[in-house]
Amino acid sequence: MTAITVQGIDHVVIRVTDMDRAIRFYTDVLGCIEERRVAGIGLVQLRAGRSLIDLLDAAEKPPAGVPNMDHLALRLETFNSDAIRAHLSKHGVDIGEEATRYGAEGNGPSLYICDPDGNTVELKGPPNE
Repeated sequence: MTAITVQGIDHVVIRVTDMDRAIRFYTDVLGCIEERRVAGIGLVQLRAGRSLIDLLDAAEKPPAGVPNMDHLALRLETFNSDAIRAHLSKHGVDIGEEATRYGAEGNGPSLYICDPDGNTVELKGPPNE
């Protein structure tokens, strides 16, 4: 068994400059369903099948060099923190803070890393019982 086995995409977080327009596009055009709002951080979560598309309010266009995608979250089969950390360290990957975060299946363990191009990837474990 490997330390990291990707089950699928849990969620993608996209920065949007017009939240209402983005919600209409993803719900009316693509058929997603609004699932949850987190007003304190300007986030709207849309159900896209088994995954989520998170829209993050960026009322003004992000500065040059800041991508529209905030991060991609990969759902892992299991989440053995020690094994994952050892595996990532062996490959020279810097590891962010581990925390319980909400995803497509509910709250569960996760941590952030960056790919070689600086894109943020969240490694998301199974939901907490």
